[in-house]
Amino acid sequence: MAADSRQSMSAENWGRLLMLAVLWGLSFPLIKTAVRELPPLTTLFGRVSIATLALGAAILLTRSAFPRGPGAWRLFFGMGLLSNLIPWGLQFWGQTQLPVGLASILNAATPAFSVVVMHLFGAEKATASRAAGVALGFAGVAVLIGPGLLFGADHALGAELAFMAACLFYALSGLFGRRFAQLGMRPLQTAFGLMAATSVMALPVALIVDRPWLLPAPGLTPIAALLALALVSTALAYILFFRILVEAGPTNVMLVTLLVPVMAIMIGVMFMGETIEPRNLAGMALIAVGLVAIDGRAARAWARGGEARR
Repeated sequence: MAADSRQSMSAENWGRLLMLAVLWGLSFPLIKTAVRELPPLTTLFGRVSIATLALGAAILLTRSAFPRGPGAWRLFFGMGLLSNLIPWGLQFWGQTQLPVGLASILNAATPAFSVVVMHLFGAEKATASRAAGVALGFAGVAVLIGPGLLFGADHALGAELAFMAACLFYALSGLFGRRFAQLGMRPLQTAFGLMAATSVMALPVALIVDRPWLLPAPGLTPIAALLALALVSTALAYILFFRILVEAGPTNVMLVTLLVPVMAIMIGVMFMGETIEPRNLAGMALIAVGLVAIDGRAARAWARGGEARR
């Protein structure tokens, strides 16, 4: 069933959205901890493979059916490539150089890329408010990156641009993911299929690039971070994500992008000793205002209020 972007949010889905923001906000410090000792692609494979096993066990325990059919698995592999393998590979590498707070803020630019992609491919025309939101979002990214882009002064410029490339692939995956409406699967089945397909693609890439058998054994801390990343911030989080997507629509689930950086920054400051620069806060504020403009709810509410006043 196709989700209407104008669907309302129930109290239950607001609760799920807040929980999803916590789980995805937690993923940034967990990734940061894991990649200190594990290579990025090995961490990625560990994340999706452990999540696949957990989701598969949940399917067996609930006596649900595993996804089947070549059409469904073509979608899973396509979506896994665009939404997981490529962007996560870029972001996991980027987090070897970026603090948790900055990484989460850069990731919040995804909806701005989505508006551009949807408009260019004719899937959804950009309104004036959405175009303004895109401009504000990219202005926020420019403030975050600062003069490093122009003058090469930022030693982490490559990592920041990797995050921007990941946002573009997330936007492309949103365009591709519109096809999932025809599957009619439960969130648990969809999450399993997506993680399983990504695992199959990630294994040879991790083996070829990282050659993990040549690396020293990691300590308990990165292993624990990887397990939490896979089970909590991936398996459980994706079940919540697809549940909200089906019940409340893509526009509503996009609101999580406003909340994730706040959660990640709080965790980074409180538990990882990170500091937030004024430039980071200014960039986040511009991206947040841009997301509100892209979402369009505030403008519609103001218009309805004007009609009521007349």
